[in-house]
Amino acid sequence: MRFPAARFLATALLGVALLGCGGPGAGAAAAPTTVKDITVTIKARTVTPPPSRIDVTKGQRVRITVTSDVADQAHVHGYDKAAVLRPGVPGTIEFVAGQSGLFEVETHEQELQLFQLLVR
Repeated sequence: MRFPAARFLATALLGVALLGCGGPGAGAAAAPTTVKDITVTIKARTVTPPPSRIDVTKGQRVRITVTSDVADQAHVHGYDKAAVLRPGVPGTIEFVAGQSGLFEVETHEQELQLFQLLVR
């Protein structure tokens, strides 16, 4: 059975288009494009909201904003990201969660746990 040239070309182009949908990373979950905003306040050594575990997706952008009533430093362990905290002035840490695992986020001077970041 012979295909007319136009039909063959149309079939070939459809195949190429479908292959394009299955390029590198096909079958893998797409990286989220949203930013995970996490806001924490420290007043009189009390963390609000109380420390908990926060889930994010590997590859997601994370923005942590911390406001403290005393000078300190907020730090994300494992990522080596930090922000200097001045009293009453929000400090921000922003990064892409590129490695999976459970990471502590805490202050250095007051030694307060702010939360745990779970990257899956």
